[in-house]
Amino acid sequence: MNVVELMHVSSPYSTIRVESSATHDAHWLYMHADAAAGVRPCCRTEMLEEIWNFMSAITRSPEQRRNGPLRHFVLASDASAYNLGGDLELFGQLIRTGDRERLLAYAQRCVEGVHHLHTGFGGDVRSIALVQGDALGGGLEMALACHTIVAEEGAGMGLPEAMFGLFPGMGAYNFLSRRVAPQLAERIILEGRVHTAEEMHALGVVDILVPRGQGPQAVSELIRQQQRIPQSCLAMNRVRDISHRITCEELLEITRVWVDSALALDEKSLRTMDRLVKAQTRRSERAQAAMER
Repeated sequence: MNVVELMHVSSPYSTIRVESSATHDAHWLYMHADAAAGVRPCCRTEMLEEIWNFMSAITRSPEQRRNGPLRHFVLASDASAYNLGGDLELFGQLIRTGDRERLLAYAQRCVEGVHHLHTGFGGDVRSIALVQGDALGGGLEMALACHTIVAEEGAGMGLPEAMFGLFPGMGAYNFLSRRVAPQLAERIILEGRVHTAEEMHALGVVDILVPRGQGPQAVSELIRQQQRIPQSCLAMNRVRDISHRITCEELLEITRVWVDSALALDEKSLRTMDRLVKAQTRRSERAQAAMER
């Protein structure tokens, strides 16, 4: 059971599952609701659009935010992985055809989403990433954009884009350097290594580390604690925006560098990307088979 009794939100969504409290002050969004079909748990365009549509639907006007209560948004996953990152299959197609417009449109949608998480939907929301399973590349960027990262032991967390000559261009450096020293953030990005949640907790990237299976309970307890001091949390959202502001324009400028870098990749790098897609597909198929047993 979560903070309060949560209700499944009936909707036309096919790639996400949403539960909200009766008072609409807590929303849990589970990515990869179609994971049982063996779909790769990555940032596919369809899922990004559905996430954005739901986030937009629960975003309140400035007047409502000023006079409204503290709210929470939890970003979780229905797959065995939290999120394996950008849609590498799509990237390969667009890079090979030189389709800068579509690649930039994809990147901009990602940037808009993570910026919304970072700002707390304009200020009245505390965003929480519940990481159960691997969070890689763009999946980790989504978690880093949240106010709090709750991770279960054993989850892998990393930014492997350097493996194929790229860098994580949808906010990783911006968000990571707010949690660790900029030099360490750069090293994590350039090394491209996948760390354990335990390692990331020791570095200060993960806020709350819990044993496997205890993530939802830990998130619920965090929400209960913060709902006891709502005005303090709302004030900290404002302080965070003043002290650690990351503008959407800043993120967009960096993601344009990412697009230009992606379009400059050679065929060797693209073949590495292709191999990763195949590995992700095999992983999804194994997870589906395990669920069917």
